[in-house]
Amino acid sequence: MHTEPLDGRIRRDVRVEGVVQGVGFRPFVYGLATRLGLAGRVGNDAGGVFVEVEGTPAGVDAFLAALERDAPPLAEIERVTVRAGEPGGAGGFTIVDSDGSGPRRALVSPDGATCDDCLAELADPADRRFGYPFINCTNCGPRFTIVRDVPYDRPNTTMAAFPMCPACAAEYSDPADRRFHAQPISCWDCGPRLRLVDAHGADLPGDPVREAAALLRGSGVLAIKGLGGYHLAVRADDEVAASTLRARKHREDKPLAVMVPDVETAAALCEVDETAAASLTGRARPIVLLPRRGAATLWSPAGPSPGPSPQPPPGSFPGPSPFAEPVERPPVAPSVAPGNRRLGLMLPYTPVHLLLLAELGVPIVLTSGNVSDEPIAYDDADALGRLSGIADAFLVHDRPIHIRTDDSVVRPFLGRESVLRRSRGHVPDPVRLGPPARRPILACGAELKNTFCLVKGRHAFVSHHIGDLENYETMRSFVTGIDHFTKLFDVRPELVAHDLHPEYLSTKHALEMTGVELTGVQHHHAHIASCLADNGEAGPVLGVAFDGLGYGADGTIWGGEFLLADLVSFERLGHLAPVPMPGGTAAIRQPWRMAAAYLDAAYGGRAPQGLDVVRRNQAAWADVLTLGRAGLNSPATSSAGRLFDAVSAVLGLRDTITYEGQAAVELEQRADPAERGAYRAAISRGRPLQVAGADLVRAAAEDVLAGVEPGVVAARFHNGAADVIVRTCEILRDSSGVSVVALSGGVFQNLLLLGRTVGGLNASGFRVLTHVRVPTNDGGISVGQAAVAAARDRLPVTGDG
Repeated sequence: MHTEPLDGRIRRDVRVEGVVQGVGFRPFVYGLATRLGLAGRVGNDAGGVFVEVEGTPAGVDAFLAALERDAPPLAEIERVTVRAGEPGGAGGFTIVDSDGSGPRRALVSPDGATCDDCLAELADPADRRFGYPFINCTNCGPRFTIVRDVPYDRPNTTMAAFPMCPACAAEYSDPADRRFHAQPISCWDCGPRLRLVDAHGADLPGDPVREAAALLRGSGVLAIKGLGGYHLAVRADDEVAASTLRARKHREDKPLAVMVPDVETAAALCEVDETAAASLTGRARPIVLLPRRGAATLWSPAGPSPGPSPQPPPGSFPGPSPFAEPVERPPVAPSVAPGNRRLGLMLPYTPVHLLLLAELGVPIVLTSGNVSDEPIAYDDADALGRLSGIADAFLVHDRPIHIRTDDSVVRPFLGRESVLRRSRGHVPDPVRLGPPARRPILACGAELKNTFCLVKGRHAFVSHHIGDLENYETMRSFVTGIDHFTKLFDVRPELVAHDLHPEYLSTKHALEMTGVELTGVQHHHAHIASCLADNGEAGPVLGVAFDGLGYGADGTIWGGEFLLADLVSFERLGHLAPVPMPGGTAAIRQPWRMAAAYLDAAYGGRAPQGLDVVRRNQAAWADVLTLGRAGLNSPATSSAGRLFDAVSAVLGLRDTITYEGQAAVELEQRADPAERGAYRAAISRGRPLQVAGADLVRAAAEDVLAGVEPGVVAARFHNGAADVIVRTCEILRDSSGVSVVALSGGVFQNLLLLGRTVGGLNASGFRVLTHVRVPTNDGGISVGQAAVAAARDRLPVTGDG
């Protein structure tokens, strides 16, 4: 085939892979080629975007140079391949229909927050989409949550039910328009409709946004259909409404998130640095956990309510910032985040949010539309059925959500965004692994905070947040989610990774699969592997895995582990000295039981009776000790999470909990960050070595008896925990020669512990790996399982043959 210039023309056939569908890439290619006077065509297929371009050598070279350099902001180009072709004498450049045949390699874009251009149109009375609740373009709007299949074209989305009106069709077909080939394009004439309905689904009269805001002003609870599911909203300054929401949702204590209109308002509530501002305003628009300012807690339940904030003039829409002037001290009711030094803040990411905030004039609480421990509602009929006892009205629309997706949760740490829950706005962007996997892999994840992960080549497609699998609806979401991902990314798993715990539902799902090879991955090895994968490392490292619990390789309950690990295997070099969990899972719900077990160990069976924790639980104290000492329904555990629970109870912070990790969260919140004193725990040498967590509990108890302030005691415990982690790693460095430490596990969600530990390790000359894109909690377990499975699968096969 001739590939040399013909009459001065050359042709190049180009393939672009990555996130290049649904992000305006074809219109970008069209505009670029047209400006350079080139001919050819561009289209989507199952592998990404294909381009056939011909023209002068200088023009084609300029085109190829600009293709990656000037790509649309939402595009993520992973690979560009170029082949020489035979010039065909084509005239003009066209966008062609998509081709869905062939192996699927295209990456689907996450949902994106409303862009600045759409915000300007939303606020412009002269624009035909003025105030339209579903405005979007190629640079923003729904993507993953509406996609049924690839290629990403309207017929393969939930927008297929909305035929374009002539005006939208003209924009869609105009290469010069920002909505050229924008698949969710719509307007007042042809798009989804917003409605306000009562708890029975009957339409309520009036403008939906205006009436919804009126309901919130009257202390009502509003259900809002968003991108990935329903939320429940109340005014953030309304203590009555916040308390009502908690009671109806059965969410007694767990903090609620707050949606604010802009960064200025966020900065009035919390300390917002550059990292936090970038997270708040980025495309993903996650919930960002931030330190509260002192002025953010403005009134107590005993004091007067500040009353409603000033409202914008009737009929006005000030634009991207619904407040004409930033509110200096926006109030947050005490029940929103009781006793918590941090607030979870997010900015509006849909036009509905923006319109509602503009009409209301104050921030709102926005929490997942569910009863506690259930998955978020996303189907309209299901939402009415499940939320009618919680919400007074529903702000709904008729664009179906194809897959439920919770809000992502992040926090700033050491100048980087660290993801705690990876979901809307991040999924389905893949985590890039090192060497490509030899075979397609499914990793089934953990039981709590479940995600699953599908691996194809170098791409680890981590699912949205699924949740706790013991709930039937959550388990169903897990199964349907796997089916959707396997279809979307054309992955047929041949190797399936799972946790070692035989009773995990995720493990049982793996064991029930047929025609696949199975590989079990120990829970804490998966934690460390997830940190390695997140940082693009293979090991070996000294892995410190501190969490609530995980099934150990010896069949006991682990959770305070020091591992020598790489992606293939691990050795347990040390751990917290085990103590019994009196009553088994009851000890998780009732931290005072762990206090009893640790005090019994710390004082050799003679715990001081003067401790308030003993007096408060006197009626059952002796029976619990008897259970623990006899090992009756009291499995031994090395869990760091249970150690934190014990100290929380000793300080009188939490004898019982209403949500996972509450005792440890409140212990961190109580700690005085200025206190530098540290308790000291003994380390017994051996293989594995053991850390005496009971020493930390005893030191805390002695200070409590001496009348030391609880905040000082809590801080000294955190400092002591960090100190013993550093000292243990120093011992293990001497014996192993490894000077890289990976920190993982849910306990390291504790910023005080994490900061003190990282600082101590750095000072001791270690290189420290922490989580960034992959959650440190059990939401990252599937990534670790996948990385281990892929690494094991690359090992050379040995045998007689």
